[in-house]
Amino acid sequence: MCRKASFLPIVAPDTRVLVLGSLPGERSLLAQRYYAHPRNRFWHLIGRVIGVELGPLDYEQRLAKLLAARVGLWDTVASAQRFGSLDAAIRQAEHNSVVDLARSLTELRAVGFNGMTAARIGTTQLSDSGLALIPLPSSSPANAAVTLSEKEKSWDALGEFLR
Repeated sequence: MCRKASFLPIVAPDTRVLVLGSLPGERSLLAQRYYAHPRNRFWHLIGRVIGVELGPLDYEQRLAKLLAARVGLWDTVASAQRFGSLDAAIRQAEHNSVVDLARSLTELRAVGFNGMTAARIGTTQLSDSGLALIPLPSSSPANAAVTLSEKEKSWDALGEFLR
């Protein structure tokens, strides 16, 4: 089993909301792009939050729209062994220093955790940060137990930190 690594953070100095996943899935790693699986609802959900339909845009345009809306992306897991894409298969994880990134973002107000694994790791690191820590239902197609409308309602809460 090979070791898989996360991407660099996508942030700007004025980032107000940071969305943290766990570790990119196979499709994302192959494409070298955040949330590349076509059934992952991330781009739909975060697009609702910022009021922009991101689906039709190319990847670089999506990132530019996120940064313009003061939303950043990163992962809680720096590297791990994992067969497939499921968080349950992550082994020997090394974590990113989320707290160091958060400290460097002076306008950061909230951190949204895309899924339970990201929330567990990130909340531990950021519990004393004073930031709003928001666990979100995973945007992954593997999280079929939560309906899209339920996901939308949860994710919409990020919008209050962008006003």
